[in-house]
Amino acid sequence: MELSLIKHYIANFQKLKFGEILERELKIKPIKNKVTTIIGPRRAGKTFFFFWQISKLQRNKVMYLDFEEPFLRNLKSTEVLKLIFETYPEVVGNTPKHIFLDEVQNLKDWQSLTRSLLNRGLDVFLTGSSSKLLSKEIATQLRGRSISFILLPFSFREFLNSKHIKPDLNSLESIGKLKKALLNYLHTGGFPEIVLGKEKEKVIKEYLDLAFFKDFIERHEIKSTSLARYLFNHLLQNFSTELSIRSIERKLRSMGIKFNITTLYKYVEDLEDTLFIFFLRKFSWKPHEKESWPRKVYVCDTSLVEQFKVGISTGKLMENMVFLEYLRKTNERPLLEILYWKGSQQKEVDFVIKESLKVKQLTQVTYASSIEEIEKRELKALVAASKELRCNNLLVITWDYEAEEKFENKKIKFIPLWKWLLKKH
Repeated sequence: MELSLIKHYIANFQKLKFGEILERELKIKPIKNKVTTIIGPRRAGKTFFFFWQISKLQRNKVMYLDFEEPFLRNLKSTEVLKLIFETYPEVVGNTPKHIFLDEVQNLKDWQSLTRSLLNRGLDVFLTGSSSKLLSKEIATQLRGRSISFILLPFSFREFLNSKHIKPDLNSLESIGKLKKALLNYLHTGGFPEIVLGKEKEKVIKEYLDLAFFKDFIERHEIKSTSLARYLFNHLLQNFSTELSIRSIERKLRSMGIKFNITTLYKYVEDLEDTLFIFFLRKFSWKPHEKESWPRKVYVCDTSLVEQFKVGISTGKLMENMVFLEYLRKTNERPLLEILYWKGSQQKEVDFVIKESLKVKQLTQVTYASSIEEIEKRELKALVAASKELRCNNLLVITWDYEAEEKFENKKIKFIPLWKWLLKKH
């Protein structure tokens, strides 16, 4: 342990000025004797979210450790405890009350460290770029002593706030600007660094390389880089699309890439752990069917697919954005579950929103500006799912069409994407 370096690190943090930080929509309320965990993809703004929380606290009661720092990431949990209870008081003059551990998945045995800190009555906050830090994964490790939130890149509302655009829904000029901003957001995405002015292409390449090499290859000790690279690119390229493991397997065999099916399943699971890619399960009341394939693929930010400039569908970008917005809602409604529905004759509903044991809403997403542009098969799928799942809350998110229509004796609400994204659902 490089003690002098760490002492310098602690002292510097006490004097660090954060500057202007954009407040995020995510609101957390720490619960006594529970660790607060913020998970999300790299560069989504987790560290600055921490800084915002720290700015509201007494600095000499806060210890912040970033385990992306090379001199910290190889520490043992016992060494971190020594830093907190011996080195920090030596530098600052008292024991810290609030402990912030950034990118904690890089620390071995972080679970036992967290339990020790909770047992000593400290407030503990974690961030991580691994889906395994979600509450459903760490419940056994922390024995129910954690509460988890997901932080994604900027929402459309945060994007507008960063651009100092204030929506006025009574002004046609303002609505026109909102639509233009939405088109920009669809392609630019919401990564804070890009939204606030960094060169997009260069930054996105860096993010993808970091996710691929550090969070996928290194973290999971991937042996077949060629298989991993194909899978990573294939999933990004086929966002907002239903995929099966068998279809990927056939494609790989035709390319002459050697692998076994167990490895393929493992790599897919490891890719989801990076939080750059999400897999949406198909609706079923039977748990084993819900966990099976095929699944739909979504990305953590629409900017990631810009490298595949040919064939990018605005409708798919819209659908991915709707998925991310629903995902954000799980922070406020932890029992909310997002699925998709597939019926007979290839009828499909993009999103089934289920809460506890009840289906709350069925949602289709379509790039349409009039009722004539909306394909009847999408409405027929909504009606079929409505009957099967006993849900009459039917929604179609459009590009620029708003109405309430009856179709086959079912009331369907149509709302433009820009308006839906601005609402608190």
